[in-house]
Amino acid sequence: MKKTPKIEEIPGGITAVPGIKAGGINCGIKSGRLDLALVYSVIPASCAGVMTTNKIKSASLSLDRKRFRKGVAQAIIINSGNANALTGLQGLADATEMATLTAVNLGIDPESVIVASTGTIGNPLPMEKIRRGIPKLVRLLGDKDGSEAAQAIMTTDTVKKEFALRYHLRRKSFTIGGMAKGSGMIHPQMATMLAFIATDATIPARILRKLLKRSVDCSFNMISVDRDTSTNDLVVLLANGMNKDFYVDDEKSMSYQGLQEALDYTTSRLAEMIIRDGEGATRLIRIRVKGARTSQEARGIARTISTSNLVKCAIYGGDPNIGRIMVAIGYSGHTIDPEKIDLCLNDLKVVQRGMKINFDRNRARRILQGKEIIIGVDLKQGKETAEALTCDLSPRYVEINAHYCT
Repeated sequence: MKKTPKIEEIPGGITAVPGIKAGGINCGIKSGRLDLALVYSVIPASCAGVMTTNKIKSASLSLDRKRFRKGVAQAIIINSGNANALTGLQGLADATEMATLTAVNLGIDPESVIVASTGTIGNPLPMEKIRRGIPKLVRLLGDKDGSEAAQAIMTTDTVKKEFALRYHLRRKSFTIGGMAKGSGMIHPQMATMLAFIATDATIPARILRKLLKRSVDCSFNMISVDRDTSTNDLVVLLANGMNKDFYVDDEKSMSYQGLQEALDYTTSRLAEMIIRDGEGATRLIRIRVKGARTSQEARGIARTISTSNLVKCAIYGGDPNIGRIMVAIGYSGHTIDPEKIDLCLNDLKVVQRGMKINFDRNRARRILQGKEIIIGVDLKQGKETAEALTCDLSPRYVEINAHYCT
């Protein structure tokens, strides 16, 4: 008899989760592209959220912070094409109206609606278009329309990003599904990205917050495209409790550990999709650090390498400039012993005990011309590890961002 894997990837994105419906339409914010999305739980759900650390925030995030304190939500309304940031009191009024209109059309409490926006900063929302769009969107809601919702939250993204899994633990199982957007302005501590994740497991909000924070720290906060963070970044996790058999209320239980593993798997997959779709990106770069004394040290060094424009440019050009990687390790701000460090490109060792060694440069160039590259760093100082994801920096990135508003 074939054994069921612990993690079973399934189709459907966020609507793979029982009790979750979603949809996406064009309401006229963008020309010819979907621009208004809705995620709806048929029953109120526990909720948690993590948002941008940028001190300049979208008006919608001021609204959402109150929802996260309450810990209950039932719907998420998202528009793309307009960030509703730098819009003052009018922006807050517009975000509140979006929540109210969504609630009225769904027949739910306005306080249970989370609002998200993404797009160009500094313009007021075209509320007449949104007012017309929300009732239409509610009528089209379905449990198989997650892909249209995933498309409707895209900005400079070239592909939609959605993922779902079923997690099996002994004789129990639960489902997690999610969707995300992000391509540029991606950097640790949240970036120009949105992610919406749901599960049918039964979890109190106080537990959900801890699960989400840890998961974001090891996934979305370990990716970088261009060292910029935006005003609107948001990750939301809903647990609607449709699955009464899988209940999590003890942080030391196997159920908690299983849910953390499943959530980490989901956020990591969505984070990787964002990097693969980085603006102008031609290569995915994994920076794997081992031998660190602390997890903070491992994460800090991995993230420093991932944000080096010189490293990213060298990889775009297929140039095995090892010095650029070592320099990034050196200015990371963490205590290192340079004479212990080993460095590899995929399985090709290029630095041993802190010294560049003779290596096959043609082979190194071939490695750097691949679609996926691993930069392996062994600090030889401890047992902690970390992985960061980034992409190369190409002329196409400059072209995209030189004319974003024009």
